[in-house]
Amino acid sequence: MNNEYQHFKFTPSVWLVPTLMLILMWFIFFAENSFHISLTPHGILPRTVSGLQGIIFSPFLHGNLNHIVNNSIPLFVLTTALIYFYRNVSLKVLFYGILLSGLITWVIGRESYHVGASSLIYVLVSFIFFKGMMTKYYRLMALSMAVVMFYGGMIWYVFPDVDKTISWEGHLAGLLSGFFFAVRFKTPDYRQDIQYHWEKSDFKPEEDPFMKHFDENGNFVNTPEPEEEMEDIVPSPILNYVYEYKPTNDAKKIE
Repeated sequence: MNNEYQHFKFTPSVWLVPTLMLILMWFIFFAENSFHISLTPHGILPRTVSGLQGIIFSPFLHGNLNHIVNNSIPLFVLTTALIYFYRNVSLKVLFYGILLSGLITWVIGRESYHVGASSLIYVLVSFIFFKGMMTKYYRLMALSMAVVMFYGGMIWYVFPDVDKTISWEGHLAGLLSGFFFAVRFKTPDYRQDIQYHWEKSDFKPEEDPFMKHFDENGNFVNTPEPEEEMEDIVPSPILNYVYEYKPTNDAKKIE
């Protein structure tokens, strides 16, 4: 089997992990609304001891329905892409991404509760983009471009005062964390997995159909094809037809 397909192989974990994460998020959200409780105090409260618990809990807490809906789709899509294309480091990115982005938010955040999975989403966007460009492998670079196309607009929400109702600190923390992991975590050199036909040990230039068109000095030689492979070219009968436009008085006017 080609090593490329060993790296990029679909397994149940590709969809199971993001599905479980969404189930947990939505279960907590429905529990809050069903029992009329608020778990927001378990989010990140910067520079307080009690707020440290939010580093772990905050990605699974959301303020309202619109908040959790907006986070669910990108979290599922990006986590699926992460596990499929970066299987070896995917769990490290998810686990340490939650911890590091949460810790940075705890350090630089405003004195308010920071909740939501958006920090982790920024970790994923940042990691997938930067890592893909660093690998210089066409499949992963294409993935990076796709991420920019669909989620590139998120970059504006890492700056203060763009929207005071969102945690720009959490977004910035996720962006920095993803870049750090892209540099820190090593992935296979996928380019080495590509072996062209002429690079194989059993390759014989004199037997290759393409190489037969060149001499030993690399000059092109117009080698005629064997007669048995040639086919008679029979003109199509339609070529004998002549079409002529003739106006008619019976034609209807179309507007």
